[in-house]
Amino acid sequence: MTDPRLADLQASLPNLRLLTEPGDLEHYGRDWTRRWTPAPLAIALPSSVEEVQEVMRWANRQGVAVVPSGGRTGLSGGAVAAQGELVLSLQRMNRALAFEAADRTLTVQAGMTLQQAHEAARGHGLIYPVDFAARGSCSIGGNVATNAGGIRVIRYGNTREWIAGLKVVAGNGELLELNRGLIKNSSGYDLRQLMIGSEGTLGIVVEATLKLAEPPPPSQVMLLALPHMDALMQVFAAFRARLSLQAFEFFTALALKHVLAHGAQRALDGDYPYYVVCEFDAADEAARDAALAAFEQAVEQGWVLDGAIAQSEAQAAALWRLREGITESLAPHRPYKNDISVRIGAVPAFLHEMQALLTQAYPQFEVVWFGHIGDGNLHINVLKPQALADAEFIAQCEQVTKLLAATLQRHGGSISAEHGIGLVKRPYLESTRSAAEIALMRGVRQVFDPHGILNPGKLF
Repeated sequence: MTDPRLADLQASLPNLRLLTEPGDLEHYGRDWTRRWTPAPLAIALPSSVEEVQEVMRWANRQGVAVVPSGGRTGLSGGAVAAQGELVLSLQRMNRALAFEAADRTLTVQAGMTLQQAHEAARGHGLIYPVDFAARGSCSIGGNVATNAGGIRVIRYGNTREWIAGLKVVAGNGELLELNRGLIKNSSGYDLRQLMIGSEGTLGIVVEATLKLAEPPPPSQVMLLALPHMDALMQVFAAFRARLSLQAFEFFTALALKHVLAHGAQRALDGDYPYYVVCEFDAADEAARDAALAAFEQAVEQGWVLDGAIAQSEAQAAALWRLREGITESLAPHRPYKNDISVRIGAVPAFLHEMQALLTQAYPQFEVVWFGHIGDGNLHINVLKPQALADAEFIAQCEQVTKLLAATLQRHGGSISAEHGIGLVKRPYLESTRSAAEIALMRGVRQVFDPHGILNPGKLF
């Protein structure tokens, strides 16, 4: 360890695990975007809140920028360290700390994975309802930093709704205890909510108190085949009117092609333009009859051409794999991703305008899109041809993203639904936020991190 700054850090924290090998720098210095060459100074893996605080005090003394790191499953470059920053990984801080039965809360360290949080909640007969495909890799701290959503937002909302309290280390090393699990707390600004979605630019989440819920009633999963894009919202309206929906996810025929090639099993004969996976409460015969009635209505109206309903947990998992396996199946193609949202009421008009834009702008590329139609969140994946250089591919995609951002602005949407701004979407923040809002956000950041060492270059 030749860098005197790291020697000073190790002297301050003799037991701190510090990694400097090239393989470790590469592994911890990037996220799923894979667009930037990682070049961190080192990787710090603290095991306690006190060590996190001391790392931040050291960073202030030495003027070293710090990139907070969780599971690094982000798609916006929010966890990238490419400018000699210290990566502060919460990986070792992954334990459940306390369960409060009366409050129905579970306090965990920020490095715990979402899957581990699910398992811990189930151990107490309850659930933590935020859920998405990266559950085995993403961390609770990262979920908080991006206000992660996922497949059950239609029923439960985003991460924001399920955080009762936070412990956060601010840019100066001070420990903040925010809200302390209170249900009612009208004692000024709710800094807990300010931290949620702040992408590690205001502080480092070290602990989170999660709200838990009763397990949902028994459910059923259905796969629907649709003839055209307009049918998506018609089926959604019909099913929402009759059923208690837990999830309503759609994907295109092209998405299905890739996930089938990746090992998923076909559930319907024939090929159709659009598909929906929906999950709904089915606790009794009346609920199941309502589902059948909704399906029959959709077929009679010509909104649904075919369908299948799972008869077992294994079949339900197989149907869900058709949706949840898409991102993994596209990864080898190095996709350029857009994660966008509009109001549910604006979805039909936006979908038509978006499809026209993508068809015109990307005639030479495969464009795969899917999303959470019930909360207005769409994921657009442009697949890179093998022969095209990375830089040229990204340059072409960014030109279209500018047009997409303008389209979103007209429809009152957001350039980032659930993955944050990071580095990738930084140029398009003004399409979602006004100049006055951005100025206030900058001012807030200056208060929490006056030396500008927390995840610099991200968001702004």
